[in-house]
Amino acid sequence: MIHTTRRTAYHELVQAIEGFNASNLLGEGGYGTVYKGVLNDGTTIAVKVFKLLVEGALKSFEAECEALRNIHHRNLVKVITSCSNIDFKPLVFEYMPNGTLEKWLHIDAGDYLLDMLQRLNVMVDVADALEYLYCGFSTPIIYCDLKPSNILLDENMSAHVSDFGLTKFMSEESITHTNTLATWGYIAPEYGSERLVSSAVDVYSFGILLMETFTGKKPSEEMLLNLYEPNINQAMQCVSKIMELALNCCVELPNNRMNMNDVHVLLQKIKLQFQTASGTEGTISAEV
Repeated sequence: MIHTTRRTAYHELVQAIEGFNASNLLGEGGYGTVYKGVLNDGTTIAVKVFKLLVEGALKSFEAECEALRNIHHRNLVKVITSCSNIDFKPLVFEYMPNGTLEKWLHIDAGDYLLDMLQRLNVMVDVADALEYLYCGFSTPIIYCDLKPSNILLDENMSAHVSDFGLTKFMSEESITHTNTLATWGYIAPEYGSERLVSSAVDVYSFGILLMETFTGKKPSEEMLLNLYEPNINQAMQCVSKIMELALNCCVELPNNRMNMNDVHVLLQKIKLQFQTASGTEGTISAEV
């Protein structure tokens, strides 16, 4: 289990989410359902309740606990506490008021638009988090399920990577095998066909996520770009560089992909160039 400074009883968590009230539902995945709640001290939380009757859910819970036990980074979701009964296994996280990147790109895209700098900031945050997972430990951590619904945005629109249920810890080998499969459209060819996992798997997914973030199109959709920008020339130059970076992340052979450190550095450089060229700190808007 996760060792936290706070332990929360079953009845307090159930009370916090008002008895699994549907009005508190934030989202639902294959292995768990997430509810918004408020603890007795007034702390707003997100509670992920695992569906223990679903095959693989318990393994996902254990994998997420293992991953979250020692990782601490500003762009990774923060676990507040946990509770483990025989038939009730939730994880309690800090609440992210701006929801998922998925919401901003697709679900509520007509009402909420990310400007160019916000999109750059989100992707720099994600790259920073992934680089930490690979380099912050003696045993690299491979995330394995990068997609917009797993990227959460806080009150300042900073990105936090969440959901570590498919995370893999690398041994001394740089490649390992897995029996689990992530989300189609985001998985690298070697992951989908041979279940081979390495850091190159996450780089591939990052490239797909880059394209989706700057086109507003899912992997299964035709990617057309339609920008409405006061600084349209600078914006198009920025997007061109981002698409080139994304394609370099998504080459078929894992050994030919960029490493996440280089991706992170180049993305920061693109962001700085855009800020300098446009003379803006995020006042522009983008619609795709």
